[in-house]
Amino acid sequence: QVQLVESGGGLVQAGGSLRLSCVASGIIGSFDSMGWYRQAPGKQRELVAIITNVGITNYGDSVKGRFTISRDKAKITVYLQMNSLKAEDTAVYFCTLRSFKVYWGQGTQVTVSS
Repeated sequence: QVQLVESGGGLVQAGGSLRLSCVASGIIGSFDSMGWYRQAPGKQRELVAIITNVGITNYGDSVKGRFTISRDKAKITVYLQMNSLKAEDTAVYFCTLRSFKVYWGQGTQVTVSS
């Protein structure tokens, strides 16, 4: 059974940084991508960043230049370095893995105080 476990969320002041991690387990074979989405209260879930199995990255417009996604293939772990955080980055951040289906983690809360 595939499981995704996120960590690293918390409370930070505007302008600060956080690093999220997501470890996948139960994976058999290759997969297409891992990444992060987020959902703020009253809003739809939106793309934050994705990294494919060949290292191609894609970012949501609101985080370009501030967030960086990276991975450790051997550990099946994806990271999200978040810098210059803003109050509008406050959301639950979900890790995702795409193979023949899409898997989601439970989410980790990120709160940015202004």
